[in-house]
This record gives sequence, structure tokens and C-alpha cells, in this order.
Amino acid sequence: MSFYEHIDMLAEGGMLRRLGPVFARFATSLAASGSAAAGNPLALACLLLSELEGRGHSCLQLSALAGDPSAMLGWGEDDWQGLCTEAGELPQGLAAWHEFLQACPQVLAWPGGADRGQPLVLAGGHLYLRRYWSDENTVADAVRSRTGTGEAARGNPGPSPALVRQWLDRLFTHATREGGADWQKIACAVAARGELAVITGGPGTGKTYTVARLLALLFALAGENAGQLRVALAAPTGKAAARLKQAIDGALEDLEQSLGGALPLRELAQRMGGARTLHSLLGARPDTRAFRHNAGNPLDVDVLIVDEASMVHLEMMAALLDALPDGARLVLLGDKDQLASVEAGSVLGDLCYDAQAGGYGAATAAFVEAASGQRIPPEFLGNAGALAQQTVMLRQSRRFGGPIGQLAVAVNDGDADAARAVLRSDSGGQLHWNEAAQQEDMLQLAAEGYRPFLQMVKQGAGTAGHDAWAAGVLAAFEGFRLLCAVREGEWGVSGLNDSIAQRLEEQDLLKRRGDWYVGRPVMVTRNDYATGVYNGDIGLVLPDPARSGSLRVYFSDGGQVRSVLATRLRNVETAFAMTVHKSQGSEFSHTVLVLPREAFSVLARELVYTGITRARQRFTLLTPNPGVLPDAIRRRTERTSGLRSLLA
Repeated sequence: MSFYEHIDMLAEGGMLRRLGPVFARFATSLAASGSAAAGNPLALACLLLSELEGRGHSCLQLSALAGDPSAMLGWGEDDWQGLCTEAGELPQGLAAWHEFLQACPQVLAWPGGADRGQPLVLAGGHLYLRRYWSDENTVADAVRSRTGTGEAARGNPGPSPALVRQWLDRLFTHATREGGADWQKIACAVAARGELAVITGGPGTGKTYTVARLLALLFALAGENAGQLRVALAAPTGKAAARLKQAIDGALEDLEQSLGGALPLRELAQRMGGARTLHSLLGARPDTRAFRHNAGNPLDVDVLIVDEASMVHLEMMAALLDALPDGARLVLLGDKDQLASVEAGSVLGDLCYDAQAGGYGAATAAFVEAASGQRIPPEFLGNAGALAQQTVMLRQSRRFGGPIGQLAVAVNDGDADAARAVLRSDSGGQLHWNEAAQQEDMLQLAAEGYRPFLQMVKQGAGTAGHDAWAAGVLAAFEGFRLLCAVREGEWGVSGLNDSIAQRLEEQDLLKRRGDWYVGRPVMVTRNDYATGVYNGDIGLVLPDPARSGSLRVYFSDGGQVRSVLATRLRNVETAFAMTVHKSQGSEFSHTVLVLPREAFSVLARELVYTGITRARQRFTLLTPNPGVLPDAIRRRTERTSGLRSLLA
């Protein structure tokens, strides 16, 4: 069997993406060579690079190629060794691989090599697809510019610390626990002095609470020009954008009252407009990866706030930073410990890699104390570089102090024993763990959880307005959600959605008539610019009040609802069960997390943590195999990236 026949067989068996062998053939065909075997080492490197890109890595570390990447691939050692044997003679060791790739005409060796538009780039001990190398450099250059120069270097001395202190003392009136540092107040002071602020923290640490006060501070500092301050709110998904806007509007309304009308915050909030998805903000265009807004046509903003930044993949972050005008302030909010983006890159994780340690320099500490009255504790002082001076980790959770929060902390710490102890403790009904769950247990839970919203659907709008009724049904649907770790298999999304729908029909809660039926929850799987719905948006199929027998899909849009004819939506799937990845940016009163029988490589600490932190009041864990939970907690997701070294 030849090398290419072998990799085709692996792709057919599901061990490799089908794209991998195609890309390997393409890359090796770009330069004339002698025998086919001469190109096998490059084909092997391209194959591995393509496979890792599909798993979220932005590049291939040469040490993995020179060693044994079986664990990264979820393969056995024999699988990788068999592939290497079929490839024939390969470079031996890291230096040999580096020398070989440097000599390949398909590879740009950076720095120093002649750039002829090669599809591959070798830089910093990593092999890249060119576009990811370009994206990483775009992000790194923009971050360095915004943290290394800032307002002072652009001729603006920045805000007066005394004026910042005056307003922060009015905006923050709560007492910190045990008299510790008020990291929310510190975050506002840090964000007020620079063009980039990264604010990270777990659920309940008050990220949106903090950014609402930051907005009020920026309006106050703008003085008479507050009405001209151009503020944009954005998030990766429509659901996350709607939640951000609702939270900020509510917080600004409360702040206006507490400030005695000193700032017209409600009026300013209305002027901001709604929060938008990043695709909408940047002006996504059909049939192209390019956006309408870019360096040549920048965004018309002074302040941009992006929530759920952990979901923003590398290519999107590069496009966002490229389109941000000089002098504009960018604030990134997110939980660095959540799952990284579905697509390649883990930008927030790279930006916040050492956020736990702080590393604030003397100048930052002095400014923070003068501008907020807060003294950074000594253990968080140091000299961690320019980015650390603009990064703040919120450390006190005001919502997740109970059993759900304790479980999240134990999982995030990688302490499987502590996590099991919390799950088995008396949590007052907030936690439940079925260690030997059967599919029947899951179906029964789903029927109970979805019954309230489906009963509202059956009752109909009655005398209430149709949109008000639809909004109520959507809100009731958010009370329960079943999350899966995987898409396929007995405990995966694909099979469970049909099984749940069948159980609900058996209990007379649904009447399925073909693909479209009243009460069907759907998730959009591709951006649809014609209808204004985007990947990840979730809606409910309900009757069309204007046309008997017609169905529309209703989506939450802030405090309002919007709808699209069901027949106009092509790229949707049923969403009684959804993956943990797709649940990011959402919260549910009762969240059920279903783990598969076997601990696949995708099943890791970050996934379990993200599933837990989707729950507001109750969390249920279903595992057909009790050993799968500790295995997942002990496994961390590590994405290969060159961004951290570029920033360092």
C-alpha cells in the first residue's frame, strides 16, 4: 500500500479529515520533484497541520512533528508509527525537520526567506498555513500597538486620575468581601487609561456589571461631548449580543437613578443602538471571507465592547482589530477558562494566559491607586509586560458561591476528587449526578424540562398579543437545556434530538408533521444574511398569526422578538439537545450535561466547566460510565499557537 493510499484509508475510516489528503497532494504538487516518495515528508507535515487546524490549533509545533503527536490526534502510538513507516525515509529530529522544511519551495522561512506567496510558513518553530500566520501577526501587532503606545503616545495624556477617582467612587458603592481589593473598580481604572482592556472572570464575577460602569465613566469623562461618543456593543452570537445589550441597558438605567440624574445614561444607551453580532458589525458579505469594514474602511466607533470573547476565533479577531480605527478603545470581556472558539485559535486564552498572576508594574499600581483608591495586593505586582498592564481578572463571584460554583471551581482546578465530593453532597437540590445513567433517564428529564414551554405553545396566544406570547414561550424555553459533549453516537446531539422529539410526541406535547412543526426548537448552522440570522441563533417554530397553516421561526432580539418564515431557513437543525460548544453565551435555569460512555479526546476540563457554568439554578450530570468524569477533569485542552510568543 502506498503512502497516499494509506492516508486515504485513514480518512475513509474517520481518523483524518477528508481535506487532509487533498491538501497534502496539493502542497506537494506545487513543486516539481523526482520520485513521489521525495514529497512524502512534506505531505506528512501538511496532513498533520490540516488535521490539527480542524481541531482548533492555529499551527503545528515542529517538536510534535519530530516526536509523537498520537495524543494530540487521539490515536494509538501504533497508528502514528504505521503512518510514518508508509511515508518512508523521514527527517530525524527537530533540527532535521527544520532544515528540511526551510528548503521546501512551498514554505516561506520567516524571517529572512524570500516571500513568493508560499502557502506554508515556517516561523518560531511552528509550521503555519499562511492565512493563520498572517492573522496571528495582525493580532499581535495590533495588541502591541494598543498596549505599547496608547493615548499618551498619540499626543493625548489620558484622563486625570483625580477625575477618574471622583466618578468611580460614585459608580461603585458596594463593599468588597473581607475588605479585599475591588477588582471591578480596578478594571474600570485600567480600561480608562488605554486603548485596549481585557477583562476576564468566571460566571458571577460581574463582567457586564463592570463594563456598564466603565461606560458610565467614559461618558462622564467625555463631558459635553458624551452625546457624540460612538459606542458599539458586539458578541459572537445573536443570543450573547442580546444578553449584553439587556444587561447594560438595565445597569445604566439603575446607575442613572443612583447618580441622581447627573448623567443622562438612559438617553445615551438609546443612542448606542442594539448590540450586534461580529459578522453584522464588520459587514459580512455573501460568498467571501472578507468584510466590508477593514483597515481601508474602518469601523465608525470610539468605544467597542465585545462580550464572550473566548468564542472569537483567530481569523475573526484579526479582522476585528484590522477594522478598528486608531485611537478607538477596545474592551474584551470573557471567561478565559471556557471552551475556546470552534474554529482555529484560542485568542482570549492567549491574551489572558498569565492573568491569574497579575504582574502589574509600579506605574500601573500607582495609577490604579490614584484613579480608584484601590491598592493592588503585593502578590499581584511584578513586571509581566505591557499586555498584563491592561488585563484584569475579576476574582469574586457574587452569583456562583453555592454548590454549582463550588463544582465549577473544583473542575477548573482539575480536582476530580473535590468535584465528585461536591456532586455527592447535599446541595439542596441544586446538583444531581446520575453516575450510571441510561438513555431512558435522559428522555424522562427532557420531557419534564421541556413540558412548561410546550404547554404554553399548546395553549396558544389567547387574548394576549402574538408577539408577547411568543416572547413568553421563548423565555420559558430558556428554563431548561440538555447539553452534549459530542455530536454523534448514543449520547450525541444527532441521535438524541430525534429521540427527545419522539418522547415528547408520545406524551402529547408535540405533533410532528414533516421537518417543520409547531414547538420545534431550531439552531441556525450557517450565517444567512438575507434573513438576518446567524450561526448559533436559536429560535422556536410557532404559528404565523397572519396566515393560517403557515409557520414562522421566532428569535429573541433583546426585549423584542423577530420572526422569519420557516420555509426561508435552509441551514437549521433541531435543538432540544445541543453541544456544549454551541451553548456558550447562554444560560439556563436548569442545565443537564450528558457525557458519553467513553472519554474521547474532545472530552476535557474546559468542556465540563463550560457546561456547568451554563446553569443558573440547577445542574444535572448524566454519565453512563462514572469513570468518564474524572478522566475529563484531568485532561486539559491545549491549543498550539504562536500568538503568546509573538506577544512576549
